[in-house]
Amino acid sequence: MQQKLSFGDNVFIGPNCGFYTAGHPIEIEKRNKGLEYAKPIKVGNNVWFGGNVVVLPGVTIGNNVTIGAGSVVTKDIPDNCVAYGNPCKKIKDIK
Repeated sequence: MQQKLSFGDNVFIGPNCGFYTAGHPIEIEKRNKGLEYAKPIKVGNNVWFGGNVVVLPGVTIGNNVTIGAGSVVTKDIPDNCVAYGNPCKKIKDIK
């Protein structure tokens, strides 16, 4: 199983970042059968990832975004913002 991971221009990635397109069902019976899924990850232009960021399957990160160190990105992040935390969320806009 393969899924696309795409990066725009001028993306900076700190050390120990992980971009994971694969996932597994929550339902025990399905998971124990070895079922899994994959969803794409899309990263826009001018994005900076601090160290130890984890990006989960199906996430889209917009343009001109800074993701703070140690964040776990579980949902889409809009354009032009600073986002961080676990789970990662938009904290402030970038002008």
